Amino acid sequence: MSQQGPVIVVPDDESAPFAKMAGDTKLFPVIEAGWTDVAQAVTRVQPAAVIVGSAKHYETTFHELAAQVETLAPYTVLIAFDPAGHLPPNAIPFTRINNDPARLAARLNAALRVRTLHATVLRRVHDANLPPVQLPANDPLNDANILLIGRGGLYPALSVALGERMGVIGALSIEAAAKHLGTRDVDGIALGDGFTARVVDAFLTVLSEDFRFRNLPVIVTGEVGPMRDYDLPNLEFSAGTPLDIAINAVPLIRQNAFEARLNRALKSIDAGGLLDPRTGLLTQDAFTQDFTRAVEDSLARGSGLSVARFVFPVIAERARLDAARILSRLMRRMDFATLRDDDSIVVVFAETDLRNARMIARRMASILRQTVIGDKKDVKLDPDVALATLLPNDSAQTIIERLHASDQRAAS
Repeated sequence: MSQQGPVIVVPDDESAPFAKMAGDTKLFPVIEAGWTDVAQAVTRVQPAAVIVGSAKHYETTFHELAAQVETLAPYTVLIAFDPAGHLPPNAIPFTRINNDPARLAARLNAALRVRTLHATVLRRVHDANLPPVQLPANDPLNDANILLIGRGGLYPALSVALGERMGVIGALSIEAAAKHLGTRDVDGIALGDGFTARVVDAFLTVLSEDFRFRNLPVIVTGEVGPMRDYDLPNLEFSAGTPLDIAINAVPLIRQNAFEARLNRALKSIDAGGLLDPRTGLLTQDAFTQDFTRAVEDSLARGSGLSVARFVFPVIAERARLDAARILSRLMRRMDFATLRDDDSIVVVFAETDLRNARMIARRMASILRQTVIGDKKDVKLDPDVALATLLPNDSAQTIIERLHASDQRAAS
């Protein structure tokens, strides 16, 4: 960590051991600052992270500090000890369970990995020898989905509070949650009420033992009994109203969504800028070139090729990108696709006749219907699917025109 830069610590007046706890990790140089001079310290030393104690007497200063830290690049970590109020969207909570320095070090390590990833992306994006890649400029929270698990009285209100800020994938049981985790990209988990301590312990243990989920933000809500240590750096215990829980869950979810965005950007850079960093699918220009070559090659070899066009009648930006990312996971390695400006998703099935393409597209549409989240709660989005297959005198343009004609006939 020390190679990333120093960590500024702002201790609170009510917890003398706070700075010592941060320093006890012995993994980073610590610079201590007060609330009156922390802004100048951030400007002066350009820290890798800022850790603050209780800000209940300095709420305005804290929000100003958060706004200052958010403008820094690469990503600068802001961690708030035992937050007393609603956190800014970039201030990661750290509840002081057992005053454990190892937990703080693990939380900081996980966040600094995101910083390293951001620095790598920025360096490679500005490399003149690499193709240009346009990074999304909107809030990463717009792309985020949280898995909400629960069956108690808190679940409906928490679903609404979270759903106003991000996509919510609901699960009424641990078994249903496990299924979603196996098929969806989620940016965090909120574990609501209605489960025994034994069930919660078993679930957290399974998450900690699976490398795919170990760094996911996990928000355990409501009053919980004593919990043992889990290998989950972003495990948080959050009490209060559903609104309190949702607002204080945002920073961890946002950080994970940002990390996912950076990973997609790196893949796009590695692919020479041919992948859309928002979706993981081909850019429209790259798709057009690949599709043209695929049609010419299929005609020359006499092989099959089919195309499907997925159109959602009404779909918000978040759901549209979510659908594209889901399709990118469902496609076979030989297939390719793009998200078009008209909000449709076009998928090319290589070496595939119309009958098999119809079967594959039907399966994809069924999964999209069950997984893409609309603006209205519990409303599933049903895509319209048009199909076309390669004919002897076809070109890439005539196949696309036939797909559009199929959509118009279906609409009429």
